[in-house]
Amino acid sequence: MAEASHPPPPPPPADGWKTAGVQVIPSDQLDGNTPQTPGMTRQAAVNFARTGAQKLWAGTVHIHPDAKTGAHHHGHLESVIYVLKGRARMRWGERLEFTAEAGPGDFIYVPPYVPHQEINALADEKLECVLMRSDSEAIAVNLPDVEPVEKPETVHWVDPTHPHPHGHSH
Repeated sequence: MAEASHPPPPPPPADGWKTAGVQVIPSDQLDGNTPQTPGMTRQAAVNFARTGAQKLWAGTVHIHPDAKTGAHHHGHLESVIYVLKGRARMRWGERLEFTAEAGPGDFIYVPPYVPHQEINALADEKLECVLMRSDSEAIAVNLPDVEPVEKPETVHWVDPTHPHPHGHSH
């Protein structure tokens, strides 16, 4: 198999790597200045605006008890969810016919274009996750023709990448 050709690394900045090198983002300095939604708190740690990241988005997501999304996919983006606390249920497939659950310490991988629904599996406990995406852009394609097995009710799990199916885009 031929080696992939990568462009040569750029020269170090004028002041060396001091200001353009590794960055630590303390947990108490996450950016809550992202669009928020009832039932969900989303905070960015690594994105273009904060760190200059061009190919990644990372942050935390806290989902209120019993929150559910509608059916959707995230276009060409790959997503990784790491569960810190609580229990996540994922449904996926053309009819959301497949299901799996994840608890603290588990990773969830969502490939591009896979129709899925995210659910807080616990009715009385917050779900806390770390979310990573393969691009700093937010993409969500709602699939109104896919009937969720578990109806989104009470509190919708919506954020910039999970718009409400009946919401208005600007």
